[in-house]
Amino acid sequence: MTGQPVSSKPARLFFADNLRVFLTVLVVLHHLAVIYAANTSFYYIEPSKSMVSIVILTFFQLFNQAYFMGLFFFLSGYFAPGSYDRKGAGKFALDRVLRLGIPLAAYYFLLGPVASFGQSQLPAALLAGVTPSAWRMGVGPLWFLVLLLVFDLGYLLWRKIRQNKPLKPAKAAVFPKFWLIALFIAALAIVSYLVRVIVPFSKYVLFFPSLAYLPQYVSFFALGTIASRKDWLRTVPAQYGKRGFIAALISLILFLVAISAKFGSPAAYLGNGTWQSAVYALWDSVFSAGICLALVAFFRRFFDHQTNFGRSLAKGSLAVYIIHCPVITLLAAFVLRNLHLMPLLKFGLAAVISVPVCFGIAWLIRKIPGVKRVI
Repeated sequence: MTGQPVSSKPARLFFADNLRVFLTVLVVLHHLAVIYAANTSFYYIEPSKSMVSIVILTFFQLFNQAYFMGLFFFLSGYFAPGSYDRKGAGKFALDRVLRLGIPLAAYYFLLGPVASFGQSQLPAALLAGVTPSAWRMGVGPLWFLVLLLVFDLGYLLWRKIRQNKPLKPAKAAVFPKFWLIALFIAALAIVSYLVRVIVPFSKYVLFFPSLAYLPQYVSFFALGTIASRKDWLRTVPAQYGKRGFIAALISLILFLVAISAKFGSPAAYLGNGTWQSAVYALWDSVFSAGICLALVAFFRRFFDHQTNFGRSLAKGSLAVYIIHCPVITLLAAFVLRNLHLMPLLKFGLAAVISVPVCFGIAWLIRKIPGVKRVI
């Protein structure tokens, strides 16, 4: 028996589609938070003296960063085996190169430079003490597609290596025991801590802004491929979702206590082998696994259905991810710039406008002949 599919997959997982839409919206909000917190480089930023707004928006980013890209990689890994089984190695590789490579080229040569127009709206006085993004042509947030392409081709290589090895007989799908999940979290925390000795959190390496999370991204993608074969998305017990949420909540409370107690400077939590960075690595490992379990269980219970409108949102989610940066940048820089509101309120207004606009533009783009074959 050779390395063929163990079992055929049932009908489409509507809750996984809806979860992907949720994560895409979160990406849009995440980058809007960067604009109005002005705490890191971006195409356009609005520094503010409102510390309340800055702190809230900054923590919103930290909580997102802890899990949402990892969950994107998990879902991508989940659908990789089925795609490989249907297409074979050659078509799978070609499909990945086209579906990921073409958007990368479009962003590098067109969308990135368009987003960079936002920097023209930054007056010199606004730049005092703030480093604006130097991006012109670049991959921007599409570093995700670069890394995903590497993971997909790595999966292809693994399948080719194992194609002549016998598979074990299929067993009934059983979700891992909770203690195994705890062991995985501990291992992820240790490896993340060690990686951050070399690559601290928030340090750019080439065009990657968050390689400090590489252990999470690799392991979540790999877990996604395993979960696909074992049907874990359908079999994860509902109580695991509750336990995951409780664990994430407790870890968050303890982390906030540690931050508020000022055990070391904020920079100490970013890496370089400090004990504070070990605390941070443990927190985001517990938080990411817990929130992911909670979201999967929650969406499976309440959102495992799909209307025509929901189907349209799901199909356009990748397009939204690709085009959202120029959309929100130009909106903030040219439409909302002279609107005088505290950053938190301006963030809310921008969010209410940006999310529908991004999905609307994505819908129009996908009407262009041939585009649906790629995104």
